[in-house]
Amino acid sequence: MDKKIVIAIDGFSSCGKSTFAKAIAKRLGYLYIDSGAMYRVVTLELLRRGLIKDGVVDTSMLQSILKEINIGFSYDPVKMVYLTTLNGEVVEDEIRSPQVANHVSLVAAIPAVRTRLVELQRELGKKKGIVMDGRDIGTVVFPNAELKIFMTADPIVRARRRLKELQEKGLNVTLDEVLKNIEERDYIDQNRDVAPLRKADDAVVLDNTNMTVEEQMEWVEEMVKRLTV
Repeated sequence: MDKKIVIAIDGFSSCGKSTFAKAIAKRLGYLYIDSGAMYRVVTLELLRRGLIKDGVVDTSMLQSILKEINIGFSYDPVKMVYLTTLNGEVVEDEIRSPQVANHVSLVAAIPAVRTRLVELQRELGKKKGIVMDGRDIGTVVFPNAELKIFMTADPIVRARRRLKELQEKGLNVTLDEVLKNIEERDYIDQNRDVAPLRKADDAVVLDNTNMTVEEQMEWVEEMVKRLTV
């Protein structure tokens, strides 16, 4: 590759955006940033402090929390997994729990949270050579990204994928519960007032309902090749 670019991946929940983004970063030698994990970390911190109750976020301490919170990303070469940290503590499993999943859209819709995290994300992207996935990466965070991908898949397929992930982590949930959560998140993400989920005008759509990860990689490598030669 002659030059490095910013790859922005948006789309619905449980489309495999993170798996896809990690695979791209590993193959290209890019830095992978999970923007969704950043919102999940903030959500986890608010839950730990008891600041989310009955679907309402107590924002009285929010500004100080956002200033103090330290979100980090690292790669474990032994286990070959990416890890997310909260103030130095690995919280990868906790931020993927149903409790966090049920509240993250609520937290992500708070303007102060989004403003602060977008600042951090843009800082990470200044040197190029990054892959970032989320809900508004190509429309808000990196509107000038060289490659924007919008991922989608059939809701029931997404629910089955998510259920498998949760069961592998020992969590006892049903397919109906996971599907309900996905449908609720889709609605909230598309209808929130701040940076709603939508496809950027210049994004390419990737419907991976019936695609393997390798088939997706072949597709994206051809895209990247066109932009970097």
